[in-house]
Amino acid sequence: MSEDPPAADLHLHTTASDGALTIETLPDAARAGGVSVVAVTDHDRYHPALDAPVVERDGVTIVHGIELRVDAGERRVDLLGYGLSKRPALTAEVERLQRNRVERARKIVERVEETTGVALDVSLHDGIGRPHIARAIDASDAPYDYQGAFDELIGGDGPCYVPRDLPSFEDGVRLLRDACSVVGLAHPFRYRDPAAALELCADLDAVERYYPYGYEVETSLIDDAIETHDLLATGGSDAHDERLGRAGPPRSDYARFAAAVNGL
Repeated sequence: MSEDPPAADLHLHTTASDGALTIETLPDAARAGGVSVVAVTDHDRYHPALDAPVVERDGVTIVHGIELRVDAGERRVDLLGYGLSKRPALTAEVERLQRNRVERARKIVERVEETTGVALDVSLHDGIGRPHIARAIDASDAPYDYQGAFDELIGGDGPCYVPRDLPSFEDGVRLLRDACSVVGLAHPFRYRDPAAALELCADLDAVERYYPYGYEVETSLIDDAIETHDLLATGGSDAHDERLGRAGPPRSDYARFAAAVNGL
């Protein structure tokens, strides 16, 4: 499969969840990254400034998307929905998830403060996630930087970790199919058992084939899943900062994706 430069960046986060970009700064970041099409995929949340499945902002095409974490039994995985429209069932679930995010963050902050003896300056708001708390830990008098906060305190095995109340894989797929043109699996090699995670693609439209892992991955596993399940090959930088264009589908794969998304 081609490794040409990305034609789009189809996975990024904004300040609506745990990213640094805003809709206003997004066009310049896209141009700096060499892409003219991006997908905003904030965690468990519609972006409040995007009022259609696809919009244009300052010469850049923005696909409204969402990243939804689900419980697939033996593993938790992230689903990416593209071409998002508001639907009552997904809206209700998003609102529930945001309430759960705030309550979870409150519990994590309380545990961190109890463990470290340091008060954290962090606002509990819709879209809050562990990166917000890690940044607050880094900025505090606690002896941990951002990565150390995850490694020692709030990571999955840490003493201050609190699990989230997630929808099932089946419910997540159902909700996203009702609201989105394309539903795919995010970053399969970030899960402990990529092959098992890729088996879930039998019920999906796409898989994130292009992703900046920072380490070698066996892309043949993804390519086999694409061929077996006739999947769209998506990809993106998963930017939580302002650097776009680090990964994404080349022109041929983007063309197939664009044909499947309402409004592109």
